[in-house]
Amino acid sequence: MTKNDCYYLGKITKRHGFKGNVIIYLDTDEPELYDTLEAVYIEQDGALVPFFFETAQPYQGNKLLVKFEDVEDETVDKLINRELYLPLKSLPKLTGTDFYYHEIIGFTIYDQSNTEVGTIKSVNDSAAQAYFEVDAQGKEILIPMINDWILEVNREEKAMLVQIPDGLLEIYLG
Repeated sequence: MTKNDCYYLGKITKRHGFKGNVIIYLDTDEPELYDTLEAVYIEQDGALVPFFFETAQPYQGNKLLVKFEDVEDETVDKLINRELYLPLKSLPKLTGTDFYYHEIIGFTIYDQSNTEVGTIKSVNDSAAQAYFEVDAQGKEILIPMINDWILEVNREEKAMLVQIPDGLLEIYLG
């Protein structure tokens, strides 16, 4: 299993108590989807290694309280701040205009008049408003990801139809 076969789930943030329990932060809008999670992959020495849960329960919002199988209390501290991954194939399939950020990289964006704008290079969600980073004729364009603006996602054609406000492209392309 490699990182390319997986998606980032979150990380182990700290120890909890003295019995080898840890707190896992889940980087998701729907932490309840992971309430029945039984294992995760943790990177060790450049490889992803499966770690199975002895116990797991929801804990304060986007967190899980976990005890790993075969991990002794004295070795738990070595896992703190490690990133957690799950296989991409474990993600439920999305339809319509819903998508995972990783799946739209390389998609061509078209505006509401069906004119090609450019190719999605990445999605930046580090600010309050997430946006597409698009390569348009060698120039980077930032298009806010607003649900109402995403008109169609065509997975077969690797294309996305987006309503782009008047003047936005001109700011970048002159």
